[in-house]
Amino acid sequence: MVFWLVLGLMTAAAIAVVVRPLLRRAPSPAADADGDLAVYRDQLAEIERDLSRGVLAPPEAEAARIEISRRLLAAAERADAARQTGVAAAPHSWRAVSVAALIALPVGALALYGALGSPGLPGQPLAERRASASANGGPAANEPNSLAALVNQVETHLRRNPDDGRGWEVLAPAFMQLERFDDAVKARRNAIRLLGATPTRIAGLGEALAAAAGGMVTPEARAEFERALKIDPDNVTAALYIGLAAQQAGQPEEARRIWEGMIARAPDGAPWVAFVRQAIASLGAPGSGPPTGDARAASDASAELTAEQIETARGMVERLAARLATDGSDVDGWLRLVRSYMVLGEHDKARAAASDARRALADDANKLQRLDSGVKALGVEG
Repeated sequence: MVFWLVLGLMTAAAIAVVVRPLLRRAPSPAADADGDLAVYRDQLAEIERDLSRGVLAPPEAEAARIEISRRLLAAAERADAARQTGVAAAPHSWRAVSVAALIALPVGALALYGALGSPGLPGQPLAERRASASANGGPAANEPNSLAALVNQVETHLRRNPDDGRGWEVLAPAFMQLERFDDAVKARRNAIRLLGATPTRIAGLGEALAAAAGGMVTPEARAEFERALKIDPDNVTAALYIGLAAQQAGQPEEARRIWEGMIARAPDGAPWVAFVRQAIASLGAPGSGPPTGDARAASDASAELTAEQIETARGMVERLAARLATDGSDVDGWLRLVRSYMVLGEHDKARAAASDARRALADDANKLQRLDSGVKALGVEG
């Protein structure tokens, strides 16, 4: 009897807590989510300003963009879902909801306990439940908040709202992270069309175009970088790639001039200076006449890598090779694989990958032509 008395008191206290907020009008979930969106968009804009001023290095800016993009995508999904659920109940319905809660809460709880309650059963720790879910392919095995899942959500949002420029801007760095480079190009173009052509957005488009070409700064990509520099001569990303374009074209001294000029104009403490110094070191001594083209760039780059970096790079290369063995239609992936082997100094593997790529793309003349042009620029024979 004491048990039921205690249970009744606990139920009454719970009802009191539940009813009070029900009598007040709840704030709009969509309004809350829209507020979050505004905050995250301001943070993205601040990253772009810091990058333009040289306060952030490109890798740090990219990492920050990815993290804020995750949060923005989730907020956009919440706002979209809130709008689809419709407007909350009218004020006069809240009293009816409260009465229903008063009746349903204790009655439903007692009925459920009488039917299903088993107080003698032992509890199951959270870790065991997560392990069980993982073993059965549940949520623990496939976390819904992964970058790929969030990208899928915002892609769904953009199919319904194709003129949401902020959505495209958020997707672009996420696509780069997922190595969906052609999609990144599309996202960058849409962001520029809808939000305006800023130096950062234009340089981002050039970067996506270069990535889609297997790391080669194509004439189209170079044109975007030059366009960005006309607006902002101190744009770090554009200047870096213009120097890389000169190196790939067999003009190491021009690349040196560009990168040394960047260092001379760098603000105090700019984090990207060390990266540019490494790029200059890869050119060799001034006037030493190193071999031209991207092949030499790859060889020099391998000499700059630490043992840990090489090990990490090998893991990435192995995963890329495994993917291409399953789906060999990705010409950009083949070019990245060949170039990666060159960077690691594994020229035999680079030649073998080029041969495998030609076999995989033999039925697609356009892709085969792109492959041959890229492989030739890399200096790979066979």
